[in-house]
Amino acid sequence: MARLRSAVYLLFLIVTVIPYAFACLACAPLPQPWRYRFTVGWPRLAVLGARAICGIRWEVRGWENLPDAPAVVLAKHQSAWETLWLPAYMPRQLCFIYKRELHRVPFFGWGLALLDMIAIDRSDRRGAMEQVFQLGSKKMAEGRWPILFPEGTRVAPGQVGRYQAGGARLAAQAGVPVIPIAHNAGEFWPRNAFIKRPGLITVSIGPPIDSAGLSATALNAKVQEWIEGEMRRLSPHRYG
Repeated sequence: MARLRSAVYLLFLIVTVIPYAFACLACAPLPQPWRYRFTVGWPRLAVLGARAICGIRWEVRGWENLPDAPAVVLAKHQSAWETLWLPAYMPRQLCFIYKRELHRVPFFGWGLALLDMIAIDRSDRRGAMEQVFQLGSKKMAEGRWPILFPEGTRVAPGQVGRYQAGGARLAAQAGVPVIPIAHNAGEFWPRNAFIKRPGLITVSIGPPIDSAGLSATALNAKVQEWIEGEMRRLSPHRYG
């Protein structure tokens, strides 16, 4: 049954993303906030489709922790689910930091390019970090939240990747707090897996971690401590 549901869901994504991408292109002349609001309608549709077709539900803990102020979001990365849910449901516009080559991906990349996020040239590592700092500060001044996955890649439940300090460095340099987010999406939507399993994803939003007086390394350590501590509460069976 899970295999059949997953196949139907994949078909649902394919059938909806193509016309939605062309509709996004038609919205290109509109102001950026309007383009964003329309474009993230597809991730929201994808999340709702996963709930209706695959039985992947969700709950959120810690909405009250979100500040009404500039911040950098640092989140656990286990699957594709959170990359859809976060821009669709967070109360402020998010700015993902990603490689510019993604703009070449048909349909998905076209819509992404219209969102005015932070697309970097990863071949120039030093220049890319400078671009992240400059554009990240600019986006925060516009009322948007840069978002990074500090482990850099999707990590299976129960595992811990190396936390990179780029997001913490951005927050420390800008003098803004970090919003840490943990979740257990990988339990039901595993990385690189066709089959999705029904279940309840818990998204846990932690209290903002103040960057004042902290080095990027110290701030990054605090972020890792909170996220990984919360992961042990969300998925205790994964940690012996």
